[in-house]
Amino acid sequence: MIYYVYFDRYRRPRRGVSEKELAERYENDAHRFLRAMEPPGLDAGVEQPLGHVGILHFESEKELEDFLEATGEEIIGFYECRSESRPYNF
Repeated sequence: MIYYVYFDRYRRPRRGVSEKELAERYENDAHRFLRAMEPPGLDAGVEQPLGHVGILHFESEKELEDFLEATGEEIIGFYECRSESRPYNF
């Protein structure tokens, strides 16, 4: 099944909707879904969206939920030095 997944400005997936939900709630417009997911009042004058919507395929909604929960752990592991990585000067 195809899902539309909202990624925030840090490229972390936040929420996904199915094709059916996109059609029912957002009139089949991914841009409306994108605007609905953005935090209210955050850069209200900016016309360009801060995040983006990706189209992903999952066999079930459970796979989508697992994807949304698992993403981001590699960032925590890097900054808290849980794996063999060296800190970089940014």
